[in-house]
Amino acid sequence: MPCPLVFQGIRIIVRDHLQNVELKHWILKRRHFIKNSALVTWVLPSILLKGCANPSPPAGSSPQSGEEERVFELNEVSIEQLQQKMERGEYTSRRLAELYLERIREVDRQGVKLNSIIELNPDALAIAEQSDQERKDGKVRGPLHGIPFVVKDNIDTGDRMMTTAGSLALSGHRAAEDAPIVRQLREAGAVLLGKTNLSEWANFRSGRSSSGWSSRGGQTKNPYSVERNPCGSSSGSGVAVAANLCSFSIGTETNGSISCPASINGIVGVKPTVGLVSRTGIIPISISQDTAGPMTRTVREAALVLNAITAVDEKDPASQERPRNTPADYTLFLKTDALNGKRIGVEKSFLKVHEKVDEILQRALEQMRSAGATIVEVDFVSELKGSGDNEYKLLQYEFKDGLNRYLQGINAPVESLKDVIAFNIEHADSVMPWFRQEILEASEERGSLEDEDYKTALNSVRNGSRQAIDKILKAHDLSAICGPATGPAWCTDLVNGDSFSGYGMGSGAAMAGYPSVTVPLGFVHSLPVGLLFTGPAYGEGDLLAIAYAYEQASLNRKAPSFLKNIL
Repeated sequence: MPCPLVFQGIRIIVRDHLQNVELKHWILKRRHFIKNSALVTWVLPSILLKGCANPSPPAGSSPQSGEEERVFELNEVSIEQLQQKMERGEYTSRRLAELYLERIREVDRQGVKLNSIIELNPDALAIAEQSDQERKDGKVRGPLHGIPFVVKDNIDTGDRMMTTAGSLALSGHRAAEDAPIVRQLREAGAVLLGKTNLSEWANFRSGRSSSGWSSRGGQTKNPYSVERNPCGSSSGSGVAVAANLCSFSIGTETNGSISCPASINGIVGVKPTVGLVSRTGIIPISISQDTAGPMTRTVREAALVLNAITAVDEKDPASQERPRNTPADYTLFLKTDALNGKRIGVEKSFLKVHEKVDEILQRALEQMRSAGATIVEVDFVSELKGSGDNEYKLLQYEFKDGLNRYLQGINAPVESLKDVIAFNIEHADSVMPWFRQEILEASEERGSLEDEDYKTALNSVRNGSRQAIDKILKAHDLSAICGPATGPAWCTDLVNGDSFSGYGMGSGAAMAGYPSVTVPLGFVHSLPVGLLFTGPAYGEGDLLAIAYAYEQASLNRKAPSFLKNIL
């Protein structure tokens, strides 16, 4: 029988002896892997990286025919390169959209069947043609003009596509208008190709869920090893970018839902400060922690997308807190020498966890030192201890309140969380074939946001995490704190759910509402791992600068090979 784990002051005993199964499931699910290494018994690497159930081809081979092995002509082509090609007349926006749509059909649906795209936009080619006409007329809206992208299926699009959060309970729901973040991207000239699959209800349904699975979209697969998990909840958004099915995507995060899929799919993910990007028109979990952000293949592309989506939103109370001097152009921060003179903290309990991750982390730290940075070991985990104890309770309150508000007055088959729960019970065979909905049910039992219980939880989580981060940054005069965002991907298991391999560097930033940037760190047995940088509120510019300088020094990004297995 495994030894007990101590996690943020909560003693977790083996499953059959748990008195509070619901809480244990929550702790394992929401990326709260901020563990003191002296208190945690880690799963052995040999278990984490064992082969998945099905037999595999020889290492390095593709599971598909020679047709899938041919190089996609837009493979790893950046937003700026696509823009240059359109300026030179080598491509039109329509042709780019056609090529990506062909790629989606060949890889995502018919070939490898990554299952990252939940719905294609029937108007994508018409939008691209309009973009081309504007270019001919001398109107180029900016760096994203004519560039194809996808958004997560919990973000409203006022078109012929549905917005469902992956739930059959919302099947048929079409939003009346674009979420502001989608409207801003359209105004920037970007071409919406479709919507991406996600962990249903953004991974807020069950403690035994499989990340990347939804009752509407099925299971999304990891493009580096298709029997492994893509992490979530922005699973499809991460996979679509990694597999070159689009130029960029938009994901959302409450706690880990951008950073984890970015890490495990070998891409860049930016979780902005809560309030920098509008949340209106996004199916919510948490008013205190939710945000949307770019998912791209490079840091420069992330900065370009972030430029387009930052704006004040009068309907979003967090937006009113943003400072007046918010940068208009984050690309101005991107310099290859940005690490020179910087002091970067590294979580010391993450330095010796998994020997293969340890190796690539040490290499990254040495690369940053060589670029002029000073690396300081910090006890980030201990400072955060206690901040997350009330997070599960906090998010239950906020999810019930936020979802009920979202569902009121829209043209949806359900009008409340209570209706969603009832729908799932009535359609259990199709909605709950693998796991149940205990988190939804627990949330429904909560009261209102006026409850003192809620206010106490909010104060503990938000203020405690902010004070912890601010204290460490100030005490060590740091520009950022870093550590592995995740371990390598686990085998997808619909029966037992996820098997996270530790870390969870972004949880502190998530609880505080502070920014984080995840960038490729390297590979463990062909599986990507990301390095996460976090810092103070509205510190996106400095974090992007640090991430960019590290990215350019390391160049760790590699396109996936769609291996059936890594063995």
